[in-house]
This record gives sequence, C-alpha cells and structure tokens, in this order.
Amino acid sequence: MAYQFKLPDLGEGLTEGEVARWLVCEGQEIAEDDPLVEIQTDKTTVEIPSPAAGKVARILVEEGQVVAVGTVLVVIGGDGTAPPVEEAVGEEPARAPAPVRPAPSAGGRVRATPLVRRIAQELGVALEEMAGTGPQGQITEDDVRAASVPVGPVLRQRLRGVRRLIAEHLTVSHREVPAVTVVEECDFTSLDHARGDRTYLPYLLAATVAGLQAFPELNATLDGEDIVLWDRYDLGIAVQTEEGLVVPVLREAGGKTLDELEAEAGRLAEGARAGTLKADELRGSTFTITSAGKLGGLFATPLVNYPEVGILGLHRIAERPAVVAGQVVARRIGWLSCTFDHRVVDGARASAFLLDVIGRLQDPAA
Repeated sequence: MAYQFKLPDLGEGLTEGEVARWLVCEGQEIAEDDPLVEIQTDKTTVEIPSPAAGKVARILVEEGQVVAVGTVLVVIGGDGTAPPVEEAVGEEPARAPAPVRPAPSAGGRVRATPLVRRIAQELGVALEEMAGTGPQGQITEDDVRAASVPVGPVLRQRLRGVRRLIAEHLTVSHREVPAVTVVEECDFTSLDHARGDRTYLPYLLAATVAGLQAFPELNATLDGEDIVLWDRYDLGIAVQTEEGLVVPVLREAGGKTLDELEAEAGRLAEGARAGTLKADELRGSTFTITSAGKLGGLFATPLVNYPEVGILGLHRIAERPAVVAGQVVARRIGWLSCTFDHRVVDGARASAFLLDVIGRLQDPAA
C-alpha cells in the first residue's frame, strides 16, 4: 500500500513551506520515524520524520521548491504512481509538483535526490555512469561537481531558505517604504568607563525603549492605511548568521534590567546562529535595532523592517579626535542612524528621537 505524505500544518498560521533538503532518496528503504525531509518555514528549519515504513517510491517536490500546506511531497511504498495534487482546505491552491526525472532502465537504479539530478543536468554529468559515495551508494552533490568539467567562471545559485525570505522581505521594504535616514555622532567615552564587562547592546536597548516612550510614533507598524501604535516594546535585534540576516525579537524590553537585556539578547543571538529559535521568536517586533560592529563600516543606511516604521543603526565605534572644552582630545566616537518611514514619522521627530537615545548613551548615570 502506498502512503502519500503531505506537507503538514506546522502551526503559527503558516500556509506554505520550502523543501530545504531531502534526507532520503528514491528507492531507499526507511523505517517509521526515520528522518525524512527538512522544511524551511519562516526562517526556521524543521526536520520531519517519516510517518511510515517502506521504500521511498517517488519524491514529488524538489529541494528549493515552495509548496502549500497539504501538497503531496513523497510517496512511500506502492509502485510510485504519482497521486493527484490535492488542495488543502482553506488554503490557496497547491503548486503543481515539479516533474522528477525518471530513473534509467539500464545500468542499475540511480540513487540521487532531485536537486542532485538537476545539478548533474546543468553540468552535463551522466549519473548513470557514476558510483555514489553517499549512504547506500547515493550520488551526492559533491560527487557530481567532482565529475564535472569546468566550462567557465560562472556559478549559478538559486535563492533558497533564509536568503529567499530575506530577498522577499527587503524587496517589499524597498518598494513600499519611502525611507529617510538621519545620522548623529555619539561620544561613548563615559559609557566605556561605566559599562564594565557588559557590551554596548543592553545600554542601547534600554536607551531605545526610553526614546520610544518619548516618541511613540516610532514604536509603530503600518497596517494598510492604519498606523498601529504599540504599548509594548518588543525589539527586533538583527543577527548575522551563516544562512543570512535573522531578526529575533526581545519581548518586554521595557521591563528588564541591563543584565536581563544582555542575557536575553545573547540567548536570542545564539539561537539564531544555531537555527533553534521558534517561529514566534522571529515575529511581532515593534521596532528594530541593528549593529554590525567592526564589520559594519563607518556608516550604513539600514532598511526599515517593514511593516515597522523605524530602525536604529549602531555603526563602528573607534577612538577619534573630538573637541572638548576647546581642546582636541581622543574620544570613543561612533555614529548612530535612524531610518524611518516618512509617511508615518516626520524628520524632526526622528531626529529628536535619535538625539534622545544618544543623550542617554552619553550620560549612562543619568
């Protein structure tokens, strides 16, 4: 009997997912609960086990393809006859599964995922003539690339996973938001003496919350023609990971001490880099902070994390000459920026907010 495995409802209101990686290949015998497939959803990768034992008869959706909840992904057992594509109740119509290249009739069955088959086709590699180095003789991507003959310096990569989500999100932000950026200097010398072993981040978070309380129009999101002003301070913190930029959300920032802010920010950053954060830890922020540290350059213009209306950027801090009481002295100087949606926030208010945050950082004892 054939078992048709469909993309399950993974909760959190998700309606679709991307097949990030198949953990099996056609013809492979698997047991119930064996790892079957990795699904990318809302910047989190979920490993799904096999719901049944048997032979993987046919993989219907290629790696990198985005499909709706309820789409048949794979057939386990039976003769591998492709089932009709069904629609999930209450969801948009499922996308038709991409055709899978049939296994050759001569020379034995080729064990390779749809992604490896596509790469082999692009590189002109005949899988039928190869011996795979993967489990049970499966041909891997490395096998294919090692067997290919370079034809030029061009490398083509598909937007997938987190990088695809980032591309979609930033495209919307760039297209929808008439963004303006204001920049000011900040003298971190006093804070350097006061912070001890703490990083700059908890002070920046605390100063941002206080600034948002004074300028509430920046702690907002845009919903169609409505401006939603929030009375909670859930701050997104941009974190660079190997997969791309992820923005976990630090909840209730206004009610936390500096130590609590630093500990929670550290936990979120570690989880983002490890890919272990839950979906609800990656959504629902009311304002975002980004800091690339020494890699961020002297200055940058961050994009607004739409549908939010503002983002605060902390840029490189270094010892620079400054004029104090008429004398040129060395001080720890950095630039802060505020990029804002000009439909919602006026330039004067954004500038005043930025100066408010800077004033709190320059006088941490106040």
